[in-house]
Amino acid sequence: MPVKLGPRSEFIENNLGLVHSCAGRFKGRGIEYDDLYAAGCMGLVKAYDGFDESRGLCFSTYAVPVILGEIKKLFRDGGSVKVSRSLKELGIKVNAFREKYLKQTGQEPTVTEIARHLQVTPEQIADAMSASLPALSLTPVTDEEGNKEFDIPQESCEEFLTDKISLKSVLNTLSKEERMLIYLRFFKNKTQSETAKVLGTTQVQISRRERKLLQRMKEKLLE
Repeated sequence: MPVKLGPRSEFIENNLGLVHSCAGRFKGRGIEYDDLYAAGCMGLVKAYDGFDESRGLCFSTYAVPVILGEIKKLFRDGGSVKVSRSLKELGIKVNAFREKYLKQTGQEPTVTEIARHLQVTPEQIADAMSASLPALSLTPVTDEEGNKEFDIPQESCEEFLTDKISLKSVLNTLSKEERMLIYLRFFKNKTQSETAKVLGTTQVQISRRERKLLQRMKEKLLE
């Protein structure tokens, strides 16, 4: 006779949707979905065993960070994320073209221009550029064994709102002209030359000011 599932097994089975939701955030990051799902299931079991209903928390609120924690362990390899070979090769081509374009024109190429030159989609260019960035946490945690835990970028409503609030706070520290420069370049997608015309200056000056502004903003966000 088949063994009837107990409350623990039934509860876990009924909440597997949480695992799929969490694992889906990491698709295309170099690890098979089955492995992501398996790690997430382990996190779900740990969440069930550690959940204290008396605290008044919704189970999903407690479980999601635990599930994500187990999935993130798959990405720990010297603090780096595993990236496919094809994505690495595309990233090298992107960087080579960006350097050549910058030397010839004095401007950064747009994603569309890079995609057109390399004959791939803008989405592929964006993935390659993201993969080449270090995925370090702004708040690295060291465990009892001395190993550092790194945060893997993920789509999260809470993180999006936090980032938006932080960015707005930093923008408010800039002068009116500096905010206009950032607005034109990164919110209106204007080129440096187009931005220079609006602000009544030169492309070279915009390039220098933009570089200094971004560095200053980065420092403030990391404080």
